[in-house]
Amino acid sequence: MIISFDGALHLEQWQRSRALGQETGARFTFFLSCVYLLSPETRRAYQAPGMARGRSNVGSGYSRADVEGRLSQIWTARAEGHEIASHACGHFDGKDWSAADWEAEFDQFTAIAANAWKLNGIDGEPKGWQDFVRKDIRGFRAPYLSSSPALFAALGARGFDYDASTVSSGPVLPRTRGGVTRFSLPLIPEGPREKQVIAMDYNLYVRHSGGKEKPENASAFEERAYQAFMTSFEKEYAGKRTPVQLGFHFTLMNDGAYWNAMERFARDVCIRKDVRCVSYRDYLDRQAGTAANGGT
Repeated sequence: MIISFDGALHLEQWQRSRALGQETGARFTFFLSCVYLLSPETRRAYQAPGMARGRSNVGSGYSRADVEGRLSQIWTARAEGHEIASHACGHFDGKDWSAADWEAEFDQFTAIAANAWKLNGIDGEPKGWQDFVRKDIRGFRAPYLSSSPALFAALGARGFDYDASTVSSGPVLPRTRGGVTRFSLPLIPEGPREKQVIAMDYNLYVRHSGGKEKPENASAFEERAYQAFMTSFEKEYAGKRTPVQLGFHFTLMNDGAYWNAMERFARDVCIRKDVRCVSYRDYLDRQAGTAANGGT
């Protein structure tokens, strides 16, 4: 199993996801938007390709103290074995960006993340932070899952290990092209008619309530999501054992229905002795280790 989170804004959700990892032994991937490492006062440090300086589709950190809390959560999550990966910066749809545009966005992510403590005037930058940002953040997921040949070229040029931006018709093994391994969020059957939906909370939110909050139906939405996750997992568990990938955001849509379903699912699945809930990085490392040992 691979469970990941996009954006990684709210401190409460950092704490909640880390607590779930401690409880179940799961290790997650957090795809970070770099604007959340900028306060309203420092947001102009970012300029997206073709955009005005300081512009972002998702705002910035709420305050200097909020950014400080997020930096602390990132460092703690890393120490606990979770993976921090890139979700770019301003959450723009880069489908029409050139490879050079994407490379500029990646360079800004690295510069802002590496210098976030100093940019915001926050003391206490941990020893090793610079190496962590520049060497350990090797995975990427595009905002809106918007991939393109230009993106893949830029990922290869900037030395990323993997991308997790594409969608597949069901759980599939990743494949490597141009030195970059491509993971795909699967379509999974959901609801009474078992219609296919991308295994991500936002897509369930749109399916269930048209992208509008209906808290009165939260328990029903939670149950539908949980059953969809379990059905997809049990099929692979009893069959080919292809890892099932699930994606979430730090936004509690429909009164937290999808986070509640995810937590139930992780508590039921990740504790099994013959199941591992790992980050994308850990999955790649395990596969590399298996190959190095002759597939044993």
